[in-house]
Amino acid sequence: MILVDSVSFIFAIFRDFFLSIIFLSNKYLDDDNEYCYEERIKYTLNKEEEQYLNLANYILENGYDEKTRNGETRSIFGATLRFSLNNGQIPLLTTKHVSWKNALKELLWMIRGQTHNNILKNQGVGIWNGNSTREFLDKAGLKHYEEGELGPIYGWQMRRFNAKYICDQNKRYGTRNVFNSTYDMEEDKYGVDQLQYVINLLKNPETRNSRRIVMSYWNPCQLGEMALPPCHCFVQFYVSEGTRLSCALTMRSNDLFLGQPFNIASYCFLTHLLAKHCDLEAHEFILFVGNCHIYKNHFSAITEQLTRHPFPFPVLNIVQKKEYIEDYELNDFVVVDYQHHSPLYAKMNV
Repeated sequence: MILVDSVSFIFAIFRDFFLSIIFLSNKYLDDDNEYCYEERIKYTLNKEEEQYLNLANYILENGYDEKTRNGETRSIFGATLRFSLNNGQIPLLTTKHVSWKNALKELLWMIRGQTHNNILKNQGVGIWNGNSTREFLDKAGLKHYEEGELGPIYGWQMRRFNAKYICDQNKRYGTRNVFNSTYDMEEDKYGVDQLQYVINLLKNPETRNSRRIVMSYWNPCQLGEMALPPCHCFVQFYVSEGTRLSCALTMRSNDLFLGQPFNIASYCFLTHLLAKHCDLEAHEFILFVGNCHIYKNHFSAITEQLTRHPFPFPVLNIVQKKEYIEDYELNDFVVVDYQHHSPLYAKMNV
């Protein structure tokens, strides 16, 4: 009797699996069928990515049309997404290819306190190209910057918050001997090393449950010196049960099609990295967005994305722990089983 029940149970699992495949094929290949989110969520293999797809669909159907600084958008105000990082999961979206190596290269660039776009260009990363041209810098009132210079943006605020910025000064930075590793966060000539402050709190079992483990990129004193004011503004870390590390990112503005998949990847990499570096376990990433928008010239691409069924997320392995956070390299990160649909392309609005 037990053997019969076991066989019946296994048969039922395979039956439901193949029925779901048949159902999904009918849903997504039949153009006459209206896209149905409730049914899609019921059968999906990745409910977490469905959050992103549902948000995109909601904005398209319910958002407000606006003419903005760099293009026409459809937007809403206020959105939240949550992703598990347990067991090494890394939420790289699967309904299109996310260029995770570029996201990781940018993150490591920030961690090293670097801000010049030429450093990224030399690695084949072009995400800041549009915001560092001569024309863009001149329009931003930064005619005294050389082309490629971005000012005291993310890496500067992360590693030397509010330090005085001198045009070519950042070319000499990016080595740990200029980082301020003091615990009390007193500002000196190098500014406040917010990332080291976070690391110090996370490494100490007596302080890792603090409610003050935060980093801020939004520095009103230096916004006018930045090529682009920060979109991701505030990061908070939280440790539960003594070892489980979570990260919450607050964004003032988010380009849902091009930017958000990149931002999710970047801060999940950061959370996994800090967990490895501080002998913790990555647990969860939460994203809070103020102005969440889709550019109208991205509508066709994201509509195509909404017809695709997500795969399970891949897994991240960081191969070794290093002494200093700025010493990690791209090859220290191994992404396993990243199954994804084909890339989708759209023009970046700058």
